[in-house]
Amino acid sequence: MPHRDGRSRGADMSRRDGPPRMVRVLAPASVSNLGCGFDIFGLALERPGDEVVARAVEGSGIVSVSVSGDGGRVPTDPERNAAALAVQGVLDRTGSEAGVAIEVRKGIPLASGLGGSAASAVAGAVAADVLLGSGLDRTALLECAMIGERKGSGADHADNAAPSLAGGFVLVLPGLPPRMVMLPTPSDLVLAIVHPALEVETRRARTILGDTIPLKAGVEQWGNAAGLVAGLMRDDWDLIARCMRDAVAEPLRARLVPGFEGVRDRALAAGAVAAGLSGSGPTVFAICRTRDNAEAAALDMAGAFREEVGVESDIIVSSVNREGARILECS
Repeated sequence: MPHRDGRSRGADMSRRDGPPRMVRVLAPASVSNLGCGFDIFGLALERPGDEVVARAVEGSGIVSVSVSGDGGRVPTDPERNAAALAVQGVLDRTGSEAGVAIEVRKGIPLASGLGGSAASAVAGAVAADVLLGSGLDRTALLECAMIGERKGSGADHADNAAPSLAGGFVLVLPGLPPRMVMLPTPSDLVLAIVHPALEVETRRARTILGDTIPLKAGVEQWGNAAGLVAGLMRDDWDLIARCMRDAVAEPLRARLVPGFEGVRDRALAAGAVAAGLSGSGPTVFAICRTRDNAEAAALDMAGAFREEVGVESDIIVSSVNREGARILECS
């Protein structure tokens, strides 16, 4: 969505057509961690996504927040809603006293491990940027989105927000301001995503990790992270398969997802290159080399959840979304 100079596409639209009164933005779901990249790797999906509609209204600040598609579970309090907090971040950053009404349309399942709160926050930040014509660069938009993501997940990380904003496979370097490094992905990479009828609350999934890791696990994780980047750069599928493994978080988080090991094993047996938890779960991803292979792996993973846990699953087969957040409507 951003131009090469880092400016938001929406800034150009607002200058050309005059200040809009309504902007609708879609931000895609994402898979984070991707095995060895806890809090630093993320990859954008073609679908699903969250939409945010921002309207210019009388008043100042966030005038109203409404949410649909969430079963009444997402808060509409502007101080607790991820999209509203991101919009407020844009208002604060630009010094604007404009009044904004926000409508959030949830398309990403709650507590699914697909970056729902991050997508809402990204869509909110981009919509506000376009509505105000502020032309914030990509780093500033990400920082505003992280304000909402921080409230949604309880952690200061951008491994979901960054790919949702920019698309592609992203390395987010720790620290502030956040820095996104776009990584190449093989053209034939296809993801099989299985979201079982289970929920894992992100805050709980983080608390079980603790604050320290064994040195052996750390060395393995560092090597895998470096090896995965090298594999992507070289288009080396053997190296990608060897290194897309989590030695730190997944062994602990797996206990929160019944049947995970069996589901992962079924994906690998079906020909997937690698498989693991998406974020904190319960969604499981598999990296495949063809769409046919991904569809077969997804069906096998869903079958494993059905047989071992007794739950049905939603299936997504997706190439890498290389566009990120996009403006659907601006008027």
